[in-house]
Amino acid sequence: MSITSAITQEKRRATIRVMSKHPVLYSFRRCPYAMRARLAIVAAGYNCELREVVLRSKPAAMLDASPKGTVPVMILDSGTVLEESLDIMHWALGENDPEEWLSKQVNMALIDTNDGAFKGNLDRYKYPNRFGLVSGIDYRERAFEYLNSLEGLLETTPFISGNSFGFDDAAVLPFVRQFANVDRAWWDSSAPLTVRHWLASFLESERYRSIMPKYKPWQDGTTGILFPG
Repeated sequence: MSITSAITQEKRRATIRVMSKHPVLYSFRRCPYAMRARLAIVAAGYNCELREVVLRSKPAAMLDASPKGTVPVMILDSGTVLEESLDIMHWALGENDPEEWLSKQVNMALIDTNDGAFKGNLDRYKYPNRFGLVSGIDYRERAFEYLNSLEGLLETTPFISGNSFGFDDAAVLPFVRQFANVDRAWWDSSAPLTVRHWLASFLESERYRSIMPKYKPWQDGTTGILFPG
């Protein structure tokens, strides 16, 4: 990083420090990236001030902190801004990791595939019109290779992180959930069986319920919601 860039970042931190008792998390309930950040925060037993965002009307305070305009965004007490969901996960668990997620071997190759090829296929399957496609069915079929790789992992252990829920599960499950919801009838009849059971168990869990309450959108000048509540 150049000296100029470092100075610019420090000035930015100084202008976005927030008057809050907790770090601030800008989030959107259904966004899979925001979901996995919230899963890690809950696992860490860490509190933050959650500010629910309406994506079509992003608050100016969030854009000041993170001009790229995507969620999640976390502003730490120091003013440091974390703009990537995996960074937020690592930060939260670095503060406290009672379930020892980070003591397990994190499968970054699998997560990179999830965030890259699988998410690309998912977007084209779910939103074909955005990509000039008549149908996204071909991309559903392309996603099968990834789902089958998850099936292979789940045939030997109950979670892709091993014998207990961990970082890899939290990083991947919100995207599998989004994929399943595009066509639930197809998913229930055709998706790999063990992956279906893995997702269903997650959706029925207290862990999932803890990150999915519905909140009113945050308004500038107000205090967000204490999360976890």
